[in-house]
This record gives sequence, C-alpha cells and structure tokens, in this order.
Amino acid sequence: MCRGISGVLTRNVRDLKDRVTWQSALAELLGTCILIVIGTGTCIGKDWEANTPTIVQISLTFGLAVATVVRCIGHVSGGHINPAVTCAMLATRRVTLSKAIIYIVSQCLGAIIGSAIVMAITPADYMGDLGQTSVSSSIKAFPRAVAVEAFITFVLIFTIFASCDANRHDLSGSTPLSIGFAVAFCHMFAIKYTGSSMNPARTFGPAVVGGTWEHHWVYWIGPITGAIFAGLIYEFIFASNATPAKMRKYFSDPDYVGDRIFVHSIESNGHHDGHSDDVKKLNDRV
Repeated sequence: MCRGISGVLTRNVRDLKDRVTWQSALAELLGTCILIVIGTGTCIGKDWEANTPTIVQISLTFGLAVATVVRCIGHVSGGHINPAVTCAMLATRRVTLSKAIIYIVSQCLGAIIGSAIVMAITPADYMGDLGQTSVSSSIKAFPRAVAVEAFITFVLIFTIFASCDANRHDLSGSTPLSIGFAVAFCHMFAIKYTGSSMNPARTFGPAVVGGTWEHHWVYWIGPITGAIFAGLIYEFIFASNATPAKMRKYFSDPDYVGDRIFVHSIESNGHHDGHSDDVKKLNDRV
C-alpha cells in the first residue's frame, strides 16, 4: 500500500515538472478562452439591430465551437476545456490530481479572459449580462436545476468517453463533431431551465467579469456530479474492456491508471487515423 501511495505521489510530482503539462495548461487556457468569446458572445445581442439570438443559434454555436477547439488542441491536452471533463478524467484516473488542478485553474483563467474580451468589444448598451447562465424563475426548487445540469453533463461526458474509447473498433467519423453535437442538443433542451452550462468555467468567467454570483453553486455541483457518474459508469459498465476485475483493481490498487483516450477522427474502417506512435504520444499527454 505504501509503495502504491508513493507511486501516486511520484506521478503527481512528475506532472508538475513536465514541460508537456504546462504546454497542455496553456492549450486549455486558450481553448476555453476561444469557447467563451464565441459562445457567450453569441448570447449577447438582444435588441441589437433586431438581432436577438435564438436557442438554435446559441446551441449550434456552442456545439461547433467545442468541436473546433477540441479538434485544434486535442493532440496537446486532450481538449477538456471544461472542469467537469477534467473531474471525470480524474475520477477514472486518467489524469493525476496535480494535472487536474492545473487544468481547472487554466480553464477558469481562460474563461475570465474570454469574458473580459467580450466585455471589451461589446457596446455597453447591448452588453446585458455577458451571456451568463441563470436558473429559470419557473424552477421553484433548486435541486431541479442541479438535476438538469447533472443530466446534460452526464450526456456530454458519456459521449466523450464512448467516442474516445481507444478499444472500440466500430467507430467512424469525427470524434470532436460527435462531442459538439452532444453539446448542441443538450443546449437545445436545457437553455430554458438553467441556461445550459454543463461547464463550470463557462459560468465562472462571466460571473467574475460581470460580478453576478446568484445560484452560482448550481453550475459547479450539478456538472461535476453528472460528470463523475458518467465517467465511472462508462468505465466499469459500458467500456469495451469493462470487467469485474477491472473494477476491483480500481478500488484496491493505488497504481491503477484509467484507459487512455483518443480524440481525433476515426477512419471508416474503424481504425484510428493516426500512426501508433502518434497515438502513444497523445496518450502520454492526456
């Protein structure tokens, strides 16, 4: 047991010293910043030249923005751009605690910078609430709001784990696009309830810059809870290599490391579109 704990500590310290960790952190900051500028920028515009954004417009923008960013930085950091995704990866031991903390801090900083950019480029008369998420006044009990955020984040994380399962050979098409579609249709469903965050950083950035914190806790508790449940359920029940032995090892072996993921496109024959050496390099980063 002591040797196992020592191994965990060694991996955490190694990640802190690894240049790739900090390169990945910068990618997460930039990616989250881009997502916030494009996503929340689309939410702004009510009565601005009669250009009131629609639910479909907002949903597609967030979905396509996520897909694009994941495609751009997936080979560097895994393309989390969301603390809930990072928490799911931590819960399934795909990342160390030190790397998870660095990622989440980077994502939140990127969200703040993105919101500041939106504020800087938007005329004051049309700035509104900077695209902040808010719980609908029609929801009387806040557990409902938490449940909505947990559910849509569950769907997102389940999609990520299923689409990036390196042991599957039945996949085809673009992995980032499938993730983007999940974001889009979850927005179409949940905007009327909670504004559809499913990403604590997406809510945190506008809250910091805009100074509005009402019901902010909903957007951390809900998404992180849903993300962890989705990650563990896929890992030990639905993954292509899920077995009781795998679950026992997770709970008994401190050295257990979760299966690596692949975030790029899959060719029509079901095989990854990169060479094996490229896959290994990506696995070492994520």
